[in-house]
Amino acid sequence: MPLTFRFSCSLRFGGLIWLAVVAAAGVPWQTDVLAAAPRAVLVVPAEPSTLEVAVPVPEGVEIKKGSTWRLVEVEHPEVTMPAQLVPGLAADGSAAESAPRLLTVIPPRADATGARRFRLEPDKQAQGGSQAFHFADVDDKSLKLTDGDLPVLVYNHGLITCDRVPQKDSRRIRGCYVHPLWGLGGEVLTDDFPKDHYHHHGIFWTWPHVGIDGKEYDIWADKGIQDRFVRWICREAGPVAAVLAVENGWFVDERKVMIERVWLRAHKAAGDSRSLDVELTFIPVDRAITLRGAEGKSYGGLTVRFAPKSAKESVITVANGRTKEDLPDTPLRWADFSTKFGDASQPSGATVMVHPDHPDYPPTWLTRHYGPLCVGWPGVRPQTFEPGKPIRLSYRIWVHKGEGELEQLKQAYAGYTAAAKAKWAVGGRQ
Repeated sequence: MPLTFRFSCSLRFGGLIWLAVVAAAGVPWQTDVLAAAPRAVLVVPAEPSTLEVAVPVPEGVEIKKGSTWRLVEVEHPEVTMPAQLVPGLAADGSAAESAPRLLTVIPPRADATGARRFRLEPDKQAQGGSQAFHFADVDDKSLKLTDGDLPVLVYNHGLITCDRVPQKDSRRIRGCYVHPLWGLGGEVLTDDFPKDHYHHHGIFWTWPHVGIDGKEYDIWADKGIQDRFVRWICREAGPVAAVLAVENGWFVDERKVMIERVWLRAHKAAGDSRSLDVELTFIPVDRAITLRGAEGKSYGGLTVRFAPKSAKESVITVANGRTKEDLPDTPLRWADFSTKFGDASQPSGATVMVHPDHPDYPPTWLTRHYGPLCVGWPGVRPQTFEPGKPIRLSYRIWVHKGEGELEQLKQAYAGYTAAAKAKWAVGGRQ
């Protein structure tokens, strides 16, 4: 049965403004302005980087189902870009029925300084029909996202079995992760069940030490606890991005101990790069849960396992430059992994970025030239989380062509943090 979103409210900024939103899950948010006096203006920092923006729709615009959106730069009306409405994200990681989010990609403007301002309006010239992004089932366990003819990623919601792993090994079966992640040239960037570490699997988020009721479990290697699919939350494909949201659970035998809600947002490729935003929410169900990373290393949390031909060919770059040595238990805001993947003749890679609102920012990491970049949070010191209280962790995986150059990577991260500062001004107020 389709999910319907409805919202109505009023707000006075020099005049009464009504907002009403109706959309059906599985169908892109398509809307038309009825009245907007005064209009909302999106304010973003002027940056030399492309800004992939995701902000809640403001109170102050009347909209109805009918057409597509665009943003128009107030001082430069010749500058426009498409916008897309998708279900919002509630504090508990569920879909916020009353607060959709607006997605857009704002390219840099050479002469821009200070702040840039954009008004939201219907795009009367937009073409209807199918979008370039497309979801399709690989089988009953995996869902694939493509952008036109280019594969983007596969989300494995079912339990995947690797026959190379011994039958009695707990790492033989696992689910709830992303693999493959493709580069912009169609090369596979990630590895799954690698021989050196069977428990590594594409893009995943697990911990080696999970404490519950005085007992310790290991969801990193599926020892005594397992991550399982529960339900789909959102699946949207539009002109700006594709959004996939899913609810999983951590299970000890058949008892669910943790709610896990995952939001993946893949943006349209911008030049030689594409951004994949990952938003994770964890909620202990009915008892406190303690998380801790590996001693002396700090892995435990978001991990991306890359698939280099050899460690000698891998290049890892952090804010201080390229590092020849692996970095255990090291505070980082971002780290990049580049190499030649598969049969590709040119290098490519991806940067794992931490959102500035991340707890204990910047968290500690473990980097390895043989493949994994591990954001280790809460790190080697345990933290205990109370039942019913959400834990929110946000990241970006910035996929790029070529070997990541330091200034290019710094600029990309600056764009990520700048986009987080986007604000609405309604009636002259923010």
